[in-house]
Amino acid sequence: MNRSMWLVPAVAALALLLTWCLRRYAIARSLIDIPNARSSHSVPTPRGGGVAIVVSFLITLPLLSIGDEITRSTTWALLGSGLVVAVLGFLDDHGHIAARWRLLGHFSASAWALFWLGGLPVLSLPGGTIDLGWLGHVLAAFYLVWMLNLYNFMDGIDGLASVEALCACFGACLIYWLCGYQALIWAPLLLSMAVLGFLYWNFPPARIFMGDAGSGFLGIILAVFSLQAAWQSPDLLWVWLILLGVFVVDATFTLIRRLIRGDKVYEAHRSHAYQYASRKVEGHLPVTVSVVVINLFWLVPIALCVALLGLNGILGVAVAYIPLIALAIKYKAGELEDVA
Repeated sequence: MNRSMWLVPAVAALALLLTWCLRRYAIARSLIDIPNARSSHSVPTPRGGGVAIVVSFLITLPLLSIGDEITRSTTWALLGSGLVVAVLGFLDDHGHIAARWRLLGHFSASAWALFWLGGLPVLSLPGGTIDLGWLGHVLAAFYLVWMLNLYNFMDGIDGLASVEALCACFGACLIYWLCGYQALIWAPLLLSMAVLGFLYWNFPPARIFMGDAGSGFLGIILAVFSLQAAWQSPDLLWVWLILLGVFVVDATFTLIRRLIRGDKVYEAHRSHAYQYASRKVEGHLPVTVSVVVINLFWLVPIALCVALLGLNGILGVAVAYIPLIALAIKYKAGELEDVA
């Protein structure tokens, strides 16, 4: 593992530099996010900085593969799916792509990843494990598409998507290390370094936004990590779902409420719990920091219990999510927005 340790600071430094370059590019090309009635920010801000995360992470994958730090199948799964989603997001950031074409691209990227991963592994259930066969592969495709889109939905205030990725990746690396899955550590570790370099520019108050290229990319890469890990141990899928609980609960709870109400769910809105919370406290920083606290002191310990102490994965997810659902209700996730 030591032979590739130089990549850790190198990826962070590269992402830091690339974000600075992208900020200058966005300003020069007038790629500015102008606040409107649906925005959670009040100051015009450059967007598209997430490309720095994409480039910094993807160029390390061939190096890891050559060094036998990750398998070639994992390399192709991450490269292909991540690149397709990032390119679609980049084009959408610069113009507009119809929702149906974006969705087609998302399912294509998911199919590519599942081909190289081998589909959905067996699931760990209270009574043992179950292999869903072809149905599992279909469900896995929808899972990947939902994860990349929910990450896009949750990228609405300064630093939030970045700190969620950092907490999830660091938590997973800790669990991999303690459980003896050293071969799984490299990819989330280097992704966290790419996010860390970007976060310097994105931490509240943000000097550049991530954009669809970065948020969608993070969503599908983290989801691929979860399936990759589940092939090593079925319990690790539940571990990742716990680690990503803040985003999964807020986005899913909000979507369900809006579907029930008959809203056009593909239209922009600001009715997520984190958006209501940021308006209530009149700032992004308290909400972003609160998400870090929830991850470190609630979700990571529960994930450790599943991975190390034999806590049933589904029970662990339920225990982790119940307080998050309570917070979603408290902060009006999915409720009709005030007109004023």
